[in-house]
Amino acid sequence: MSKPMGGGASESQFWRNYQNILVQKQVNPQHFQWYVKWCQQFTKFIGALPLMDCQPAHVSVFLDNLKSSKAIEEWQYRQARTALWYLFRDYLKISWAADGQRNRAVPQYPSRPPALSEAHQATLRKLRSTLVGRQYAKRTVGAYLDWATRFLGYYPHRNIADLDAAAVRAYLSDLAETHNVAVNTQKQALNALVFLFQESEKIPLGDFSDFARARKPIKVPVVLSRDEVSALLRELPSPLSLMGNLLYGGGMRLMEVIRLRIKDVDFALGQIVVRDGKGRKDRITMLPEICLDPLKQQIAEARLIHAQDLAKNYGEVWLPSALIKKYPGAARDWRWQYVFPASRMSVDPESGKVRRHHFDESAVQRAVREAARQIGLSKTVTPHTLRHSFATHLLESGYDIRTVQELLGHADVATTMIYTHVLSRPGIGVRSPLDVV
Repeated sequence: MSKPMGGGASESQFWRNYQNILVQKQVNPQHFQWYVKWCQQFTKFIGALPLMDCQPAHVSVFLDNLKSSKAIEEWQYRQARTALWYLFRDYLKISWAADGQRNRAVPQYPSRPPALSEAHQATLRKLRSTLVGRQYAKRTVGAYLDWATRFLGYYPHRNIADLDAAAVRAYLSDLAETHNVAVNTQKQALNALVFLFQESEKIPLGDFSDFARARKPIKVPVVLSRDEVSALLRELPSPLSLMGNLLYGGGMRLMEVIRLRIKDVDFALGQIVVRDGKGRKDRITMLPEICLDPLKQQIAEARLIHAQDLAKNYGEVWLPSALIKKYPGAARDWRWQYVFPASRMSVDPESGKVRRHHFDESAVQRAVREAARQIGLSKTVTPHTLRHSFATHLLESGYDIRTVQELLGHADVATTMIYTHVLSRPGIGVRSPLDVV
């Protein structure tokens, strides 16, 4: 049985059946909506993990998170615990919640029909297996699967073996002409479909470059002045201020900062090793001196959190499958832990294990936007703006563009050249006629 997801009659029936259990247990009907609310919050917490596959650890961590929240009263915690008890013991009849009962039967309710045929579902499973086997990043796996799903849904009555370069060309042209997608969106779809056919299905596509291409707008990056950067970073609270310093001081991308592991910070050499950056490339960038003490303190806090997790029999960080095989004990080693760990543990949607993930990138994005608003900046500021400012200010200081290219991790110097368009002293040396009158 899969856990209820999304809307539809099946989910409604599931919760009606759960409420019937509450009636049998003589729960006050006025409290039904709250019992359902706590259970639905739990299903959101475990993500894609089916309810029938949950273990006591999942419930324990969920309840621990509630108990540690200042917004949750003790009576709410007890109510949530009771709601989950009724869900697992009395409704789902799971053995570990039913005092040793082995009956895992559950009331049946109609499931939502799949959006794709079984043949297409098998194609997606094969694609996922290939991506994971090639050790692609989780986000890349998700993005490629999403585009493959959209593409197969575009041809619902044709098997993958019946599709060819003409089908890919038609779909990519439709993205540009009908949906007006951005050029990078179309490029990602192209990469996903090429991988689907040529790597997963071993179907050569040949040349299909004559599809309608999305137009790439000419844009210059938003860059802050040095004073604006200083004011913005002062406005950020800890540890977000340290993250901001690394974004600007080392030219790192947001995900590179929050995925930074303790072992990749080299205090002796004053550098940071960026692992598996964009394009699956490693690179080295500088560690600003102003970050040394705050970073040492942050690592000490991360180690303390890790020690506390180990004491609770957790503390296993996510690692790529190849590294787990090569270094079996690395997942519990403090050196492999994230420098910026999440405040709470969560459930890994793939393995179902309880882990402490890295800091949430959306929290950094919100904090940077709020800081920009507080200091009165009219520019649209994101964490990536600090990386743009890093590159521009280095070029202003006279560093050559090849050095900046290496620090940013750009494959092509043409990508780095965009920053020459926003320098405060353009190379053409033209003054406005208004200034010479």
